[in-house]
Amino acid sequence: MNVATKLIEPHTFMFPDDGSIPNNPHLPFLIYRGGADLKGNPNPEEVIEAMFAHHGWGDMWRNGIYAYPHYHSTIHEAMGIARGRARVRFGGKFGQELAIESGDVLVLPAGTGHQCLSASSDLMVIGAYPPSGKYDLCRGSKAEHAKAITAIPGVPLPPSDPVYGKAGPLMRLWRTRP
Repeated sequence: MNVATKLIEPHTFMFPDDGSIPNNPHLPFLIYRGGADLKGNPNPEEVIEAMFAHHGWGDMWRNGIYAYPHYHSTIHEAMGIARGRARVRFGGKFGQELAIESGDVLVLPAGTGHQCLSASSDLMVIGAYPPSGKYDLCRGSKAEHAKAITAIPGVPLPPSDPVYGKAGPLMRLWRTRP
């Protein structure tokens, strides 16, 4: 497994509820810039999958990021960018557009909206989930939003950081919620 050689403190973002996308009122969205060291590796997908698996994040997938706004209300999600780059809006209407690229690792707490605005033709994202929670796909309808507001606070915290394990920054940043 080839991960960052030194501890990278993630960038943190809090996004407000925009009426369609609830986001997470207590847990920050995290971006580890260069969280996976992929330099010189011909199989970056396998590097990210091994890192996630090593830290207990499973149920993995390989794909891009949907071009429509969506979120998951009953599970947290990690995404590792194995190849390419993209411009993604996180947090819905009141969120932020961010450029992401190969090596970046994103951790989206339940409720965090995401939508791909543009991507290179070679974009490959590895997604993973912690062992607790249940996958759902919400597109921001009023009925989904109402259910999500009550579901999000009950989503269990993950037992480890997908990049650094039990001693990773996520453990500190997400354990301080009210």
